[in-house]
Amino acid sequence: MTEAHDQRQPHRPVGALVRRWRERRGYSQLALAVRADISARHLSFLETGRSSPSRDMVLRLGRHLELAPRERNQLLLAAGYAPVRTDSPLDAAGMRPVRDALRQIVTGHEPLPALVVDHDWNIVLSNSGFALFAEDAAPELLSPPVNALRLALHPRGMRPRILNFPEWRDQLLLRLERRVELTAEPGLTGLLRELRGYPAAGEPDRPSRAGGTDLTLPLRLRYRGAELALICTIATFGMPLDATVAELAVEAFLPADAATAQELSRLNAADPAGRPDRTAVFASAPESPGDVPGV
Repeated sequence: MTEAHDQRQPHRPVGALVRRWRERRGYSQLALAVRADISARHLSFLETGRSSPSRDMVLRLGRHLELAPRERNQLLLAAGYAPVRTDSPLDAAGMRPVRDALRQIVTGHEPLPALVVDHDWNIVLSNSGFALFAEDAAPELLSPPVNALRLALHPRGMRPRILNFPEWRDQLLLRLERRVELTAEPGLTGLLRELRGYPAAGEPDRPSRAGGTDLTLPLRLRYRGAELALICTIATFGMPLDATVAELAVEAFLPADAATAQELSRLNAADPAGRPDRTAVFASAPESPGDVPGV
C-alpha cells in the first residue's frame, strides 16, 4: 500500500468518524437515524462509543452518509472489521488485468486523446493523442505524476491555449469541489486551494459557479494554429471490488463538431509520426526499461 493510502487510514474510533461525516453532510442525529431506519438514541450511543456497531450497521451508515468506497473501508477498519473492498496499488501483480483493460481502452481511442486519472486526478495512463494537451506546457507540469487539473489550469500549462478558459475552469473546479465534499481528503483540499489561487486569464479570480456540470460544454483548444472543440466523456468501472479501481476514471475526448473532426484527421494524416510512442504506460510504474511515459 502506498504512503498516500496509508495517510487515509482512520485514526479515530468509528463513532467519532460517523459523527464527523454526519456533521459534514449537515445531518442531525435524528435526520441520519431516520435515513438509516434506526433510533436516534441508538445512533447517539454509537457515536459516543457506548455501543459498538455491527458490520451491517457500519455498511448501512456508510451508505446513507453517501461515503465513497475508500471512506466506507475506513469506517469498517475503525470498527474492527475487514474492509469490504481491497485497496491494491495499481502496479501490483494482481492488477494486471485492470492495467491491460485500461490500455486497450486508451489505445483504442487513438488518435483522439484519452487518459486515465486516479483519485487525485494524477494521470496514470494516456495515449498518443495526449500530445494535444501537452503542447507548450512547462516541463515541470509534465513530470510524473502529471496532475490533469494542474496541467489544464496552470498559467504555464494548457491555460493560454484554452479559448473558453473561464467556463472550462468553472467546470473542472466544480468537479473537484464535489470530490472534496464527498471525501474530505486533505490532498484534494490542498489541490483545490492551489487551483483557486491561479488568477483567471484576463479577469479577476472568481469562485466557480454554483450550478450543475454542463455535460455539453466543449473544451475549445488552440493546437498548431487550429481551433478545436472537444467533448469530454468520463467512464468508470462498474461494481469494482477494489477501492483503487473504484477511483479510476477514463476521460476520453471526442470532436464536438464536424470541423474539429476534419481538422484532427488532417493533423493526424499530415504528421502521423509526430506523436509520442503510441504505447501508453503507467507513469508511476513502467513495466519495462524501454517504456516511457505517455505524457
